[in-house]
Amino acid sequence: MEILLIIRFCCNCTYALLYKPIDRVTRSTLVLHDLLKHTPVDHPDYPLLQDALRISQNFLSSINEDIDPRRTAVTTPKGETRQLVKDGFLVEVSESSRKLRHVFLFTDVLLCAKLKKTSAGKHQQYDCKWYIPLADLVFPSPEESEASPQVHPFPDHELEDMKMKISALKSEIQKEKANKGQSRAIERLKKKMFENEFLLLLNSPTIPFRIHNRNGKSYLFLLSSDYERSEWREAIQKLQKKDLQAFVLSSVELQVLTGSCFKLRTVHNIPVTSNKDDDESPGLYGFLHVIVHSAKGFKQSANLYCTLEVDSFGYFVSKAKTRVFRDTMEPKWDEEFEIELEGSQSLRILCYEKCYDKTKVNKDNNEIVDKIMGKGQIQLDPQTVETKNWQTDVIEMNGIKVEFSMKFTSRDMSLKRTPSKKQTGVFGVKISVVTKRERSKVPYIVRQCVEEVEKRGIEEVGIYRISGVATDIQALKAVFDANNKDILLMLSDMDINAIAGTLKLYFRELPEPLLTDRLYPAFMEGIALSDPAAKENCMMHLLRSLPDPNLITFLFLLEHLKRVAEKEPINKMSLHNLATVFGPTLLRPSEVESKAHLTSAADIWSHDVMAQVQVLLYYLQHPPISFAELKRNTLYFSTDV
Repeated sequence: MEILLIIRFCCNCTYALLYKPIDRVTRSTLVLHDLLKHTPVDHPDYPLLQDALRISQNFLSSINEDIDPRRTAVTTPKGETRQLVKDGFLVEVSESSRKLRHVFLFTDVLLCAKLKKTSAGKHQQYDCKWYIPLADLVFPSPEESEASPQVHPFPDHELEDMKMKISALKSEIQKEKANKGQSRAIERLKKKMFENEFLLLLNSPTIPFRIHNRNGKSYLFLLSSDYERSEWREAIQKLQKKDLQAFVLSSVELQVLTGSCFKLRTVHNIPVTSNKDDDESPGLYGFLHVIVHSAKGFKQSANLYCTLEVDSFGYFVSKAKTRVFRDTMEPKWDEEFEIELEGSQSLRILCYEKCYDKTKVNKDNNEIVDKIMGKGQIQLDPQTVETKNWQTDVIEMNGIKVEFSMKFTSRDMSLKRTPSKKQTGVFGVKISVVTKRERSKVPYIVRQCVEEVEKRGIEEVGIYRISGVATDIQALKAVFDANNKDILLMLSDMDINAIAGTLKLYFRELPEPLLTDRLYPAFMEGIALSDPAAKENCMMHLLRSLPDPNLITFLFLLEHLKRVAEKEPINKMSLHNLATVFGPTLLRPSEVESKAHLTSAADIWSHDVMAQVQVLLYYLQHPPISFAELKRNTLYFSTDV
């Protein structure tokens, strides 16, 4: 094949003759990428194309590694070589507000810069905000840290609104492109999308990363990921092991160094999807099932656990956490998690040692600081991940090996409502059948899960958002389906996130949504009404139109979620967060009914999903709704809005 001949030719070239062949390999790689995208998986050429693409990508990677040191070095006025080791965009807290900075880590100095605004056609430059020689840079311990300056956190519901706007704009752009719309209209939509993505990137990070100049000032960054914080810390500490001298840069030296940043930077664009090329992968939308099996390679016994992070909307979010395995060198968790993906391309696993020393509290967020023992990342390649079988792999991190398995389920497949063939249980069985059998107004499973969450989980950070262990959830499901007499004992011993996950699973597996298929179109139209009085009349009438078991259960759940939100300062779960978690679960139509409402599987925040969240949020923000009052005030108009 031509690509293999090109690669052999390139490998034998001298450095002076590499440019043109590399350019050809680059173009051939892009062609291969497009060919692979449009070739059916079962086509005989598909594996050959995969191999060719892998070979060319590996070749280009090796070339990049070889030329990287030449490209990232700058010579100081004194003739010394200063190497760029790492750079990236970070959110700095400055004068009690968030500022997006481009941070450059050189071999002997950390420089924080801002891109200057320049008129069209002029060369872009950076403006240095501050710098710290690495010899003077220290990381304050949690107990030494001052309390961080007051930064008003961005309300969660506004962050969620931004995500919805971004997804809606993405859909509009795709429609314009499909209809061959005007380029000016597409550019206008892209500009709006960038503005929303920029605001989301600026306002979502919450993890503090503080550095201090031993000669004076402290600086505070906010990061979205503990992985990212660890990377920056480790890169700086590795450089500090060398014999570094303190210094002060003259204005000329600082100007030369800052001027080199634009040329040397390795991160060129803010990490938002609007900066991606059209042929770049949009990422995965759906559910990633991950089993964290075990870990080995620890040098001494410790209390160990793992967390899982995935990227979403340009930044990483922690999605799941294993239990703490105490006093061991070889933890065996064997815990399964279901992680929702929103355009995700990477999975990160971090391994921690649990700290129980309450004196080691981070004053920036009042949380005990656990020690990262190791971390690793894998790419979520759609061709590899999208199989029905579990794939087992090992991530090596700092001498530690973590074994895990994963499989991916697309969103449309994972959200199917399938009635249970066995009507003796509670999962997949109509709510009216269950309440009639139990002679209760609210299903026993709902009452027990709610009671347990309110007893010991209402202050749990991320309750209903953090994934419970899938194997624990399945165990609880089996016990409730069998009406086992040990249910209460099992609930009292079970991790609270598993109980919260069981409640969500119950509503998700109802053969039709709690707010019914019949009324779904009316709910969608009612929430879109602009007149407040008309909306109030319509939304209350729709509740009155629900069957009694559905209405009573919904009102019971509604009051519970309001009580959870009252603890938002502790559990970080606002009404909007809870509406985002439960809205699609309570409203998403069953498969037969949803065909008229299907949207692109890649657009998780579709128009329908936004509306489902808004419906539940409307009722959560409404003053208390009484079943008796609703029934007393029955209005005589059709459910057709």
